[in-house]
Amino acid sequence: MVTVISPTDQRVILAGVSWTTYIRILADVGDSHAVRMAFDRGKLEIMAPSFAHERPAHLLGQIVEILAEIRQMDLLGAGSTTFKREDVERGFEPDASFYLPHAAAVRGNAEIDLTRDLPPDLIIEIDLTHPSLDKFPIDAALGIPEVWRYAEEQLTIYRRTADGYGGVATSVVLSGVTGQQLQQLVATGYELSRPAWLRQVRAWAEGLQH
Repeated sequence: MVTVISPTDQRVILAGVSWTTYIRILADVGDSHAVRMAFDRGKLEIMAPSFAHERPAHLLGQIVEILAEIRQMDLLGAGSTTFKREDVERGFEPDASFYLPHAAAVRGNAEIDLTRDLPPDLIIEIDLTHPSLDKFPIDAALGIPEVWRYAEEQLTIYRRTADGYGGVATSVVLSGVTGQQLQQLVATGYELSRPAWLRQVRAWAEGLQH
């Protein structure tokens, strides 16, 4: 078993981990938000998110919620829910996840089972440090249609294709939204007070309606 440690983001990658071991670790951790895990056919990443990691995820999540509210779109936030499927031996916990077009389909669920339930329509992934397990094969295997990835202060929107994921100019789930706009809003979220930033996001979101 090989271990790679990234002290900056407290990230550990283990090789040679069985599905059974992964499930046992998930059970031991329970609903704790102290760590997030990703599993890809024997490779297990365990990451303790830092303050620097959580900030952009929180800001992007708020942007999604404001956009949905202004557009009167149904939304169900699934946070860092563990999404997994034994048949493909993959599982992960995104930094944020949302059901939008399919919110009504899972609203009454106590848990998500991807053998019968739809995956989230949108997930947010923050990748500030390396090494990091490549999440795209996991996302593709679990059927995630759209990923917003924030890395090195850049926001890229990815859509699932037949070959994996490709970068796109605008979101499909939230039409008219570009990666550049999201990136700028995250940047101002570091600078402005919360009330001022929320006003700016609302003004921007309302402007997209015209």
